[in-house]
Amino acid sequence: MNVRDLRTLTPQDIEDIEKLTLRWLFQAAIDFGMQAHEVFFLSPDDVKDIAEDVTREMLDSLPGFNVAQRIYGTVDYKRARYIILPEMTVRQALFTESKAEKERRTATVQMSQTSMRVRQYRQRTAVDEQGLLPRVYKYGEEEFLTTTAFLHFHYSDDEEGKHHLQRLTLFCIPNGALQDIYNPDADDTFWLAGRNAPTLAEDFRVRVSFERLKAKCNWRVQQIEYDSRANTCVGMWEE
Repeated sequence: MNVRDLRTLTPQDIEDIEKLTLRWLFQAAIDFGMQAHEVFFLSPDDVKDIAEDVTREMLDSLPGFNVAQRIYGTVDYKRARYIILPEMTVRQALFTESKAEKERRTATVQMSQTSMRVRQYRQRTAVDEQGLLPRVYKYGEEEFLTTTAFLHFHYSDDEEGKHHLQRLTLFCIPNGALQDIYNPDADDTFWLAGRNAPTLAEDFRVRVSFERLKAKCNWRVQQIEYDSRANTCVGMWEE
């Protein structure tokens, strides 16, 4: 197999790879269907654990072209994969994190879950924090393009404490090589302040604004709606 040298990738190549990855995740979620809603409703576990279980089962059901290489990171689902496009094959280190929140407009991201710099304002002061993932992961003699994607499970609770999954938002944060396109400075950003307290020495965190990221690039945020009464899981890919 003739694998592409990652140093020759253009910004558009990386966009295409990330778009194909999000399409794969979106299709996996559609195929999994109302099973996700059922697991949330029936499981007695904490919602964070439920989201992790759903993510693993969902993505394992649509495995893709995996590489026999273990990768490491602070996310729920990690895979070394081949991305096969008509004109090239690329090795990819895919890091996928699941979130379970009652907030539907944003999602929390740790710095260990992105290869981008976070450029934004905190208390009217511009900050510039480097994400802890490398743009390219190296294992021995081989290199893997880092791709970070997220599954944000928006849910509500009923009076009995049962969890009702309402929406799944899938989004892909750009590789750090696309920094100047998506977040060149603190004035041009899709990041929001995270829930960390510097006075308590808590780790720097941020939140992704779905609206801002979608305004930057519409396909980077996809949504699937769950309706328990109609027993339907509905989502249409948006370019």
